[in-house]
Amino acid sequence: MVERLSAVSYLRGEETVRRRELVWGVVREPPAPLYNHQALLLGVATRLSRHVRRHRRGVIAVAPLDVVLDRAEGLVLQPDVAFVSGERMHIIRGQVWGPPDLVIEVLSRGSVRYDRGEKLSWYGRYGVRECWIVDPLATTVEVVSFEGPDRAAARRRFAGSQIVRSTVLPRLRQQARSFFD
Repeated sequence: MVERLSAVSYLRGEETVRRRELVWGVVREPPAPLYNHQALLLGVATRLSRHVRRHRRGVIAVAPLDVVLDRAEGLVLQPDVAFVSGERMHIIRGQVWGPPDLVIEVLSRGSVRYDRGEKLSWYGRYGVRECWIVDPLATTVEVVSFEGPDRAAARRRFAGSQIVRSTVLPRLRQQARSFFD
């Protein structure tokens, strides 16, 4: 029988740099990402962090960082990159208590179905405004916006010299390929 934890018990556990999430009270510990995943994640986070600092928009954080989406049901995720706007800094109290404005998932061979499926669905359901799915094989950035009527997901895919458009970071002007340099 799988032991279920509350979000509070999970968060009181030992601090670790291992990637792990709490999904409906069950700890999920995937293997560490490969080097290429981490290098791409760092490049994306660095570009966004420069932009966010320059325009004084908020903060960028990278995994492992717990994002508590549902304390009562035990849903604590670790997006690869998270952006919290300056107006919502109050949700950062050790962990992020509530939905970030923007999350980014860098796909890996073992995470494609999870990141594009359940995880993306949870982000929309719990109030994340926008999710980027960065696909290193297709060299594309897919921007999924949850801000429309009924929070239905609007998807746009960017590749090559196309400028990535974000509703959360409207002043961002980066070619899709620049994230893969």
